[in-house]
Amino acid sequence: MLVLTSDASSFQAVEPTTAMVLGGEPIGERFLFWNFVSSSRKRLTEAAEDWQAGRMKLPEADHDEFIPLPSTDTSPPPIS
Repeated sequence: MLVLTSDASSFQAVEPTTAMVLGGEPIGERFLFWNFVSSSRKRLTEAAEDWQAGRMKLPEADHDEFIPLPSTDTSPPPIS
């Protein structure tokens, strides 16, 4: 992922690349833990607990393999 500042107008790939460029106003602080992103640390902890307990509905075509959390620490750090 590449995050451009408002004064950056271009980037260059070092190999053939497909890029999607999104833009807009900042949406506030976000927190990241493993595959979860939220504006609330509490919700990230709940999501990690729900994942471990098997309470999240998985896609119909992709539900055969359970991937455990990378660690037991569910205290997500802020995205900087």
